[in-house]
Amino acid sequence: MVTTPEADYAEHHTPEHRDVSGGWLRPAVFGAMDGLVTNVSLISGVGGGGGSRHAILLTGLAGLAAGAFSMAAGEFVSVSSQNELVQSEVDKERHELTHNAAAEQLELVGMLRRRGISAATARLAAAEISAHPDQALAVHAIEELGVDPTELPSPYVAAGASLVAFAMGAIIPLLPYVLGFDALWVALTLSALASIIGGGLVARLTARPFWRGALRQLVLGGLAAGLTYLIGLAVGGMAG
Repeated sequence: MVTTPEADYAEHHTPEHRDVSGGWLRPAVFGAMDGLVTNVSLISGVGGGGGSRHAILLTGLAGLAAGAFSMAAGEFVSVSSQNELVQSEVDKERHELTHNAAAEQLELVGMLRRRGISAATARLAAAEISAHPDQALAVHAIEELGVDPTELPSPYVAAGASLVAFAMGAIIPLLPYVLGFDALWVALTLSALASIIGGGLVARLTARPFWRGALRQLVLGGLAAGLTYLIGLAVGGMAG
């Protein structure tokens, strides 16, 4: 098999990138951290107000179920609506390419020129791209809308990732109470460890220092839990 220099270069020098277009990472990370912070805050508030183990467990389980389904529904509607909006704009672009092909080709020349391509090369490239309707539509969508219509995120994947991740995050501060412990400090310690590990792993996934993500998540979670604990303490004192 004969290979061209360009193909040989691409084979040996093209870096491997992770898939960033699947639509699962953001809802999964957001869901897990939201579940952890939401439930540790709920538990802190009820615990600060003098709630019993049964009350804390009931509150935590209700928060887990409500939050997981709410997050999943929100992600599904959000991603579906975004995809529908993108598809509507892509349909407009398809109509323009069909009924105003010459104008769209000139528009593509202008877009290529703005990217630093010479006028002659831009005209040649625009003519070649415009000769293939599907390719032209994809290029116009990327240039004008900033999206690839063939790689839109799945609302089902986003909703599923969000639901599962939220539940996994929310169960962590509940574990001590599920196992029979009735000590708020155990739940808070476990949640702090989960915040450090989760925040650090997310940071490493995005090539950032572990400690930065861990510290950020720990501080944010600690602030939320601390504030709700104080609120619970104040309300519990008033009730007493």
